[in-house]
Amino acid sequence: MRLLTSLAFISATALSFASYDVKVIKAGLNRPTGIAVSTAESGNVVYFSQLPTPGISGAKGGSNSVDMLQPTTGVVTNIHMGEPDPRNLAYGVDGSLYWTCRTAGVILRRSSTGVIAPLLTSLDHPNGITVDAFGTVYYTQLPTPGVSGPNGGYNTVKAFANGIITQLAIGEPEPTDVAVNPQDGHVYWTCRSAGVILERAPSGIISKFLGGLNKPMGITIDRRGHLYFTEVPTPGLSGAMGGGNFVWEVNLDTAKRSIVHFGDPEPTDVAVDRQGRVYWTCSSAGVIVRATKRDDD
Repeated sequence: MRLLTSLAFISATALSFASYDVKVIKAGLNRPTGIAVSTAESGNVVYFSQLPTPGISGAKGGSNSVDMLQPTTGVVTNIHMGEPDPRNLAYGVDGSLYWTCRTAGVILRRSSTGVIAPLLTSLDHPNGITVDAFGTVYYTQLPTPGVSGPNGGYNTVKAFANGIITQLAIGEPEPTDVAVNPQDGHVYWTCRSAGVILERAPSGIISKFLGGLNKPMGITIDRRGHLYFTEVPTPGLSGAMGGGNFVWEVNLDTAKRSIVHFGDPEPTDVAVDRQGRVYWTCSSAGVIVRATKRDDD
């Protein structure tokens, strides 16, 4: 009954329930936050951040990390320690891994050979990040979360390519995470406090893609043109305890919207692999979850 109540505001013509097998593939983590999946043909590797001490560097006693999970074995390997606030991650087609460090104001890049170096510095609270097939890095900045431009906010969505930073949007109250459609180059981002997902066409026109959402956070798009996002209105509260958190799938061609999962206590960030399997971090439960679709549409 609670699930039906939570969905009462959604048009039945635009909604369906996808059939997924959902399982925890790693437990016992310490506030897993960002997530990315490699695109290697030989097998998928899951990269994720852990954020037990946000804003505190390793030198001051922090224990935040960026790690790698082999889903088939469950083995976790540490990639980097000591950053004060490693948030979201992105995996490039060249094998590079990128992540934002919000309080330090940097984006770090780990090359395919394992060398870690700053990609961009002196940023203003970078948060969401993605990278397209051409190596362009898209990221959001959240210096004034929840405050729109007319009210004095100056949050932004930007792109970095060939040494040049381009501003894509400014004035949104909370551009939380960002994704790019590999099929047409449209850029999408969640705006948590406004409850919307915005879309920017290559022409520069920005429009509302979805509205009436409840604290959307993580977002990603697969190579088929399916968009996935999380809603986290009740962080730390499972469905059994009255929580209303969701993981969603949207077919960008048909606008069909499907529930991947309901009831997770805190589905923070989301990623998808080449086979269409959906992964997300659950920060409060300390787990990584994977959903495999039973029948494709």
